[in-house]
Amino acid sequence: MAKKFYVVWIGHQPGIFTDWATCERQTKGFKGAQFKSFPTLEEAELAFKGAPSAVLTTPVVPKVSPKTGSRTTTPIRSASAPVVPTTPELTADVEIFSDGACRGNPGQAGSGLAVYREGVLSELWYGLYASHGTNNTAELLGLHHALLTAKDELLNGFTVSIRSDSEYAINSVTKWAQSWERAQWMDGAKPRKNAEIIKPIYELYRELKGCLTIQHVRGHQGIQGNELADRMAAFAIDTQELDLRRYSDPLDIEEILSFTPG
Repeated sequence: MAKKFYVVWIGHQPGIFTDWATCERQTKGFKGAQFKSFPTLEEAELAFKGAPSAVLTTPVVPKVSPKTGSRTTTPIRSASAPVVPTTPELTADVEIFSDGACRGNPGQAGSGLAVYREGVLSELWYGLYASHGTNNTAELLGLHHALLTAKDELLNGFTVSIRSDSEYAINSVTKWAQSWERAQWMDGAKPRKNAEIIKPIYELYRELKGCLTIQHVRGHQGIQGNELADRMAAFAIDTQELDLRRYSDPLDIEEILSFTPG
């Protein structure tokens, strides 16, 4: 059988692989996985750079060569740099993905960040543990620290984009907070929920909004930065880390993506 090259756009580890077994490991059990086989490396590389085809079918499982008994499982193009097939390309100097996780709602909560510089994963952050938090508070705290990180990067002359999968957190700060402030942070006769968290974020956003972009991304869709921020948020719960702490182990993306998701 002629050699094939397998492109995984969305899966546990996006990339180009030379054998079906490895491709299957990256896609099996992954909701919304998108992948396809190509007859040449050139075609695979071209497809990998673009978005998935409108219709993707499962590739035919190749037979193991009787001469070698196995095939290499090393990816031709791995996800050492962020692969974002369902969103615009990473174009800012610094891209910050923020996320929050909660076990029970309310329950144990934590936040995480994934920071990319020039399209390459640079650092991961985790923490802000709360024993009685919610998904929304964890997402808001993650966005707050993404903005704090962005401020430092902007002062150093870099362009910055923030990405979050929480429409609630983004809209609270960029759309709704202005009217909430006019209403003195009251929701009728009751205080606006999460106002004490949103107020400082909104103040910071107003300071920076003309200098950066904040975009929504779909969660758990194989977007590497979002997935890594998610794992850091869950890691914050596992470690019960109160401060926001930089992840100090090697940035082994495949290993980190194997962590318990949020």
